[in-house]
Amino acid sequence: MGLPQSAWSATILVLGDSLSAGYGIPINQGWVALLERRLKKEHKDIQVVNASISGETTAGGRHRLAGLLQRHRPDIVILELGGNDGLRGIAPKQMEQNLAAMIEAAEESGAKVLLLGMKMPTNYGPQFARLFESVYSRLANKYHVKWVPFFLDGVAMNTNLMQSDGIHPNAEAQEQLLKAVWAPLSGMLH
Repeated sequence: MGLPQSAWSATILVLGDSLSAGYGIPINQGWVALLERRLKKEHKDIQVVNASISGETTAGGRHRLAGLLQRHRPDIVILELGGNDGLRGIAPKQMEQNLAAMIEAAEESGAKVLLLGMKMPTNYGPQFARLFESVYSRLANKYHVKWVPFFLDGVAMNTNLMQSDGIHPNAEAQEQLLKAVWAPLSGMLH
């Protein structure tokens, strides 16, 4: 059963890192702000809460999630975490445990979960990259949650869509990030 398009309000909680916090661009140009504007056009009374923090890890998100669930009582939780774990060399097994705990907590609160997957650059080694990437598919299958295999697909390797640091998408990329999220999210809304 999807969320009705009218009659009551709903809340989407985005728990992410710099990719969702809009690092290096005006916050009103980030994909989360674009999502909120699109929802306002297409649906009534869907609030988007962006609880994303630049530099956030899965451990930090896990620590903060209970309070966010209690405060905002979201109907949908979008989890966009793990990139910083990978960049810091945190064991994929630990990242998986943190993401699993967040999925379980969100579902126990009655929220549906959308998981946004990440990939590691090949310079981290092919084995680490494979282990890291497999976490998202394993969790999506285990918990039967909607997911995006690679949130930065079509963006990460396009220098025209990345900031000069080569890590963060620029303002022009935000519409493509929203498109990646919108496909599975729209199915959760209807």
